[in-house]
Amino acid sequence: MEMTERKKRILRAIVESYIATAEPVGSKAVAQLAGLDVSSATIRNEMADLTEMGLLEQPHTSAGRIPSATGYRLYVNELMGEHQLSMQETQRINDALEMKIEELDRVIDRAGKVLSKISDYPVFSMTEVKDIVTVRRYDLLMVEENAFIAVVMTDTSVVKNKIIRIPDGLSEPQLQMLSTILNSSFTGLSREQMAQALEKMADHSTPGAFRLISMVVEFAIEVLGELRRQTVHTAGITQLLEHPEYKSLDKAKPLMRFLSDDETAQLPIPFDGSQNMNILIGPENVNEAFRDTSVVMASYDIGDNMRGVIGVVGPTRMDYAKVTARLSYFADSLTRMFGKGELPPPASKDDFEA
Repeated sequence: MEMTERKKRILRAIVESYIATAEPVGSKAVAQLAGLDVSSATIRNEMADLTEMGLLEQPHTSAGRIPSATGYRLYVNELMGEHQLSMQETQRINDALEMKIEELDRVIDRAGKVLSKISDYPVFSMTEVKDIVTVRRYDLLMVEENAFIAVVMTDTSVVKNKIIRIPDGLSEPQLQMLSTILNSSFTGLSREQMAQALEKMADHSTPGAFRLISMVVEFAIEVLGELRRQTVHTAGITQLLEHPEYKSLDKAKPLMRFLSDDETAQLPIPFDGSQNMNILIGPENVNEAFRDTSVVMASYDIGDNMRGVIGVVGPTRMDYAKVTARLSYFADSLTRMFGKGELPPPASKDDFEA
């Protein structure tokens, strides 16, 4: 059956009306929304054809139609218009990102929460950790005579710190000497290489100095070990309950449980770098918890051959145009920030819708 221009206009009108109202759409409403100067009977015939083509569905209790997963897919691929972000939306995203660039986890977590509030959907983010992570720099900060803070920055822009207490006193010059040794001998190494370098240093260091070096290096090895696991953040899970599809807790619970526990490591996230934006609609998601759900994902470049993914989870009725626009801007902002240390240039009022 041919997909005529009129059928496309009707399908687009039904999808966008259902996104806005969550109510089945009838022929009279379609005629107005699609701007078609044809009879209701003609509209009904076209809707029947679209249903036969598998692009629409008819709930048992209504004469109106709703989009099917296949209908949403056609809409996303061919019919969806481009949504322009408002100045307020871009400002909220930029405000969330204006933190110390080194604090990768904090930036992703905070910005994900803001994105969830803007979109009214749950948001997840995942960082792909490359096979070998190393320490880029050590900073040692004196707290008191018997304690100092060891700050470890990795080459993936993650910063971790730990307070280290020692039985003997330590002077500022001694602390600076320790920092010099760590930065000259224990950076750019894998965990295994760090352990080997530490073992060799034991033969030509005083017991007191070696003990201090060991404390910091062992902490750094722990940090690198933790970073071998994928880092997943979720935000706004309870936002699901605001949507008609999830008013029933029986329907919402499996998805909320999946997003809130360790199973988030099984999220269907592509890291092959083949595309920056990916949309999985309903049954296109392989996990059973997502069978009536859509997932929109955007990837961003962290630098050092690393990528992250930010995704929005919601009903198949979600506003794909708005979500993809927000995610695209968000991902571009993260790429600019981590890759170049900057945010996208400020927008002028003419660049956005009123």
